[in-house]
Amino acid sequence: MLSTLIRRNRPRSEMSFMEHIDDLRVSMIRVLAVFMVGMVASLIFYEKIPAFLNLPLEWAKNPETSPIGFLIGKAEPSLATLGELKEFTFMGVWSVLMYAAFAAGIALASPVFLYEVVRFVGPALNNKEKRGLIPFCVAALILFFCGATLAFLWLTPMSVQIWHHFASGMGIEVTWQASDYYSFVTMMSLLTGLTFQFPLALIILMWLELVRPRTLLKSWRGMLFGILVLVGLITPIGDPLSLFVLTGILFCFYLVAVGVGGAIVRRKRIARGDKPNPEDDDIGDDDDDEPDPDGSDDASSYDSPSSSSYSSSAAGTVNSESKAVPAKPKSTPPPAEGDLSSLD
Repeated sequence: MLSTLIRRNRPRSEMSFMEHIDDLRVSMIRVLAVFMVGMVASLIFYEKIPAFLNLPLEWAKNPETSPIGFLIGKAEPSLATLGELKEFTFMGVWSVLMYAAFAAGIALASPVFLYEVVRFVGPALNNKEKRGLIPFCVAALILFFCGATLAFLWLTPMSVQIWHHFASGMGIEVTWQASDYYSFVTMMSLLTGLTFQFPLALIILMWLELVRPRTLLKSWRGMLFGILVLVGLITPIGDPLSLFVLTGILFCFYLVAVGVGGAIVRRKRIARGDKPNPEDDDIGDDDDDEPDPDGSDDASSYDSPSSSSYSSSAAGTVNSESKAVPAKPKSTPPPAEGDLSSLD
């Protein structure tokens, strides 16, 4: 098993299809091994990790102790009577440990997962694409941890406050079960971190030329509605502030992704030597992409302004010269001396 994880494969250009499949298996084993190491390490320090996951609950009780307490708002009065987290079954305690270990394993295995992805697909890319893959992976890690941090610092405390506000309004006393709370914190952080990856998915689609930047920009209304629905599904919060802030952040990511993807597509086509596409250079152009009715090629039917003006000026010059020089009448030879027949 250990030799499988640390062995060095020969160059991928010499590998067969089954050897590529075996190399993929080795990469998956490495990621799972790091994930298991993270889980085991979290179980060793099991006393500290639950205390860390309890921070959003403490911030919901006392927003002034949070780094962004001004966004959380005032403390809900019903939270003052909330005691410690409770668990009523032994298996519930085990599930609490598993949630904490799962979160630690994901956090530790994420960089290794991206490294294995780069290592596996790297030989299929040229040097420029390899250089661009490293910033892409760094951006993926940064966006994931930014989303998870936003959920941990802000979304989770606000959710706890809002739920307790509705419960107190209905006269219901809420008692948090530990397994439910830890699963909520873990899934909220993971889903928000994954949601922040969607601009990178858009850039990949544009890089593969499956969708044009101009097409994405023209459908901004539908994209805004889809982002709003996605935020409403992932975050169980109904207040307008959180919906507005998250939707605004993701919509800004969408606009940045369209700009970056458009620049990547233009550079890729220039490197290939393709003719410039006006729809990608001018995103605001509203011309349709329909082909000509006669089926002629766009490049052959495209006349630049300079060539058309030159042809029209040349034609005008020829016409003016033909009008300026009149046609000479045919002349008859003079009659020969003594020949009077030509005078008839």
